Amino acid sequence: MGLSVEHFGRTYTTATGTFAAVDDLSFIVGAGEIVGLIGPNGAGKTTTLRSLAGILRPTSGHLRIDGHDLIEAPLEAKRCLAFMPDEPHLFEYLTVEEHLRLVARLYGVTDFDRRSATLIEELELKGKERSLPGELSRGMRQKVVIACGLVRNATTLLFDEPLTGLDPLGIRRMRNTIVARAREGAAILLSSHLLHLVEEVCSRVIIMDRGKKIADGTFAELAARPDLVTAGSSLEQIFLRVTGHDAQS
Repeated sequence: MGLSVEHFGRTYTTATGTFAAVDDLSFIVGAGEIVGLIGPNGAGKTTTLRSLAGILRPTSGHLRIDGHDLIEAPLEAKRCLAFMPDEPHLFEYLTVEEHLRLVARLYGVTDFDRRSATLIEELELKGKERSLPGELSRGMRQKVVIACGLVRNATTLLFDEPLTGLDPLGIRRMRNTIVARAREGAAILLSSHLLHLVEEVCSRVIIMDRGKKIADGTFAELAARPDLVTAGSSLEQIFLRVTGHDAQS
């Protein structure tokens, strides 16, 4: 069924007052769909992803994963989703295989050996099964985080900058991995500053700025908007126009 964001808001209180990191955000990502979530730094993307992952509590609105409200039914909702953050925080004294086994045990994965072997091969971690995080490159650690998210059969996948630290071949294979999960029916929300990746794999894009959604649609729909029709057809051109930065380029 995918994920549903309804009038979501998240405010923070600081020494200088209260500000809205995200304000009245609504969108849906359906099963089999890959939606890009993009915007300038500080637009509210990470707050949105961390709230969808259950790390932050919404100030207002509803966040639902496969119909389960994250506040009213958090366990049911979190069983359906996997969040792959941009920073690969791993347990220092657990090997790659032990990380996968721990996640599988926590989520009751019954066919761990098969799923683990497939992911190790797919994400090019062969030969690193007994390596500790400190022995891995930044890109390899990112792959371990993603493998931990994919080792169970989550129906909703949240990716935050999934290509950080990867070489060109790793980028291509990670792109194929993401597309393959959508073809299997997963609902995918992907946030990245690499607009060419978003343009290649996403069927739709949501653009945020200063906590608000300022655009939502397919590339063709956005390019046809009256205010964007002269911006050009590439996502970069659309992004610069809709965020008001094209005049500065």
